[in-house]
Amino acid sequence: MATVDDFLRLDIRVGRVIAAEPFPEGRYSTHVLRIDFGPDIGEKKSLAKLAPLCRGPEWVGAQVLAVVNLPPRQIGKHRSEVLTLGVPDEHGNVVLVRPDREVPDGGRLH
Repeated sequence: MATVDDFLRLDIRVGRVIAAEPFPEGRYSTHVLRIDFGPDIGEKKSLAKLAPLCRGPEWVGAQVLAVVNLPPRQIGKHRSEVLTLGVPDEHGNVVLVRPDREVPDGGRLH
């Protein structure tokens, strides 16, 4: 079992997608996202599995949740700096997690 302290070590923040580019050569990730987490954290890159539910550009301007304090991972030619959070729909396709209303970019989940 995880403890509350384990959960608190994860730094989960809200950020705004500022770019979403296709990553067709990715085995698990389908898009490269640039996400702005506000002035304290800045812009970070994340690889995410958006297909087949969306092509990517429709996420530009949307807010998403991501873990910002995990070590970066090299995925193909890209370095993923944050882990964007998602849950599967009834068909196993990834649906990104986002707040149900606008909140300040960089806000921490608690």
